[in-house]
Amino acid sequence: SGKSSGKPPSKQRVAAPAPAPREGAFEGDRIAKVMARAGVCSRRDAERWIAEGRVAVNGRVQTSPAFNVSDSDKITIDGAPMQARERTRLFLFHKPAGYVTTARDEEGRATVFSYLEERHPDLPRLVSVGRLDINTEGLLLLTNDGGLARTLELPATGWTRRYRVRAHGAIDQAQLDSLADGVTIDGVHYAPIEARLEREQGANVWIAMNLTEGKNREIKRVMAHLGLDVTRLIRVSYGPFQLGDLAEGAVEEVRLKTLREQLGKSLAELAGVDFAAPLREKAPSEQQEIRERAEKRPRKHISTLRKEQDERRDAGPRARVTRGAVADRKGRAVAVERVTPTRRRDEAAAPSRNARRFDAMRADGAPQQARSERP
Repeated sequence: SGKSSGKPPSKQRVAAPAPAPREGAFEGDRIAKVMARAGVCSRRDAERWIAEGRVAVNGRVQTSPAFNVSDSDKITIDGAPMQARERTRLFLFHKPAGYVTTARDEEGRATVFSYLEERHPDLPRLVSVGRLDINTEGLLLLTNDGGLARTLELPATGWTRRYRVRAHGAIDQAQLDSLADGVTIDGVHYAPIEARLEREQGANVWIAMNLTEGKNREIKRVMAHLGLDVTRLIRVSYGPFQLGDLAEGAVEEVRLKTLREQLGKSLAELAGVDFAAPLREKAPSEQQEIRERAEKRPRKHISTLRKEQDERRDAGPRARVTRGAVADRKGRAVAVERVTPTRRRDEAAAPSRNARRFDAMRADGAPQQARSERP
């Protein structure tokens, strides 16, 4: 009709653009988690420091760990800027028996981390991926990234832990096959376990076991359920990472390329790893502090060390494992292990015939007669 309604034209509302998300490796992370991933301290220590008022964000002291920060926030500890986060790293460690996998032990026992500080002072602050019992040997994964450690510990990750077990007692393969369906012991259910009888050695047996769950003392409890007493336990692999020929007490870093490939995109995103950050070397003052702590650490008396050695010897003969490789029909390398039991002192080889003859002559007190019989 061409007539206006007399009302002013309505203004169209234009939706305001959504705020750009804050990018950064630490977006939405609790401050204690950020501090732990930067290698400053453990998350538990970070929460304690925050409660003590030692931590500030953008100049404001924080007293609650329930506070999120991003990489644009400035964090200070005791007035000094917090160190930058280091690139995610993973290490293979051949743990010896006799060390507990904890930072502090209330009973005063030697720990894995005191061992590393004393013998490998150049390593960054590390956390373990899971734990090994005090008398368990073998592969222990260590990382400077707490997020990666927690991710790799999850049973949902699906990584298999492979062990070699020496146990006192008798068992057959049929009994071990029963573990493939899982087992419930004292109300605790253990996931399916793949177990294979390798060989018998006197009153002991060697068993290869594959686990995907890894509950506390799982192998020892399952073996006890089957009537076996574990006398030696060695972890030989964790997921794709192998103990191989890594010497006892040695540490080896996994190459960045290998770590990327083995984690894959999904695990890396779940763990929140950071492969772009630079490496950080310890300051000379920090290295000196580590050396001084190692020197002040109480050491065991020689009598205690000898007693522990005798207890390990009484547990049974240790096995010497020789690793190598052979070629199959197509020329491909196949890893092999040759296990040779080492004799204890009281199991020395029987004396030769001549040795027995001379021992008998000495017992009779007739050494002169023996010489006179010589032609």
